[in-house]
Amino acid sequence: MLLYYITDRSQFGGDEASRRKKLLEKIAEAAECGVDFIQLREKDLSVRELESLARDALRVIRENSPSLATNGEGETRLLINSRTDVAIACGADGVHLRSDDVSPGTVREVWKHNLARRNAEAFVSVACHTVPEVRVAAENGADFALFGPVFEKTEARTPVPPAGLSLLKDACQQKIPIVALGGITLENARTCVEAGATGIAGIRIFQENQISQVVRQLRN
Repeated sequence: MLLYYITDRSQFGGDEASRRKKLLEKIAEAAECGVDFIQLREKDLSVRELESLARDALRVIRENSPSLATNGEGETRLLINSRTDVAIACGADGVHLRSDDVSPGTVREVWKHNLARRNAEAFVSVACHTVPEVRVAAENGADFALFGPVFEKTEARTPVPPAGLSLLKDACQQKIPIVALGGITLENARTCVEAGATGIAGIRIFQENQISQVVRQLRN
């Protein structure tokens, strides 16, 4: 069960400093509990602000990831939403792309060119809303696709209608791991896995709950 936390500090109360503090605390909690990926998705920030937040996020991930004390395998990875330049500058583990973004291959070429001395490989996830988009992500070498929204989102209207479990199952037949996204709860996550999903992704399921309980219930 791959777990993928997408951040949104705007959902925390208070001023900007308070929201940032709460977000970093939640990121630390996710790392401590073994969440596989954290996507920093703070689109309203300037490049400088995003890079600063990313550096702090990476620091708390490293401080709180228990696997780093052993062999380093399985530690939480930080991905930056759609900004390869910021990911490289702050030392993140990879990038999350829109389906109409640059290709994963382009990200990897830029990554190798800038990080050749560190011999680091980029993790690349791609957001997909249709099965053809999943197929393209697979052909272009993405590590995995975030497919959704699977379920109706109760908190807000979305321009993309829910795909449902039938289309999720079709997406999972493609040659790429699929992470279910959109309206995922502790109650419906099992149905996504039964449809073939490798894992689940979300904002509220992590930010509004105690992550240790979320991880325990999902992986059980």
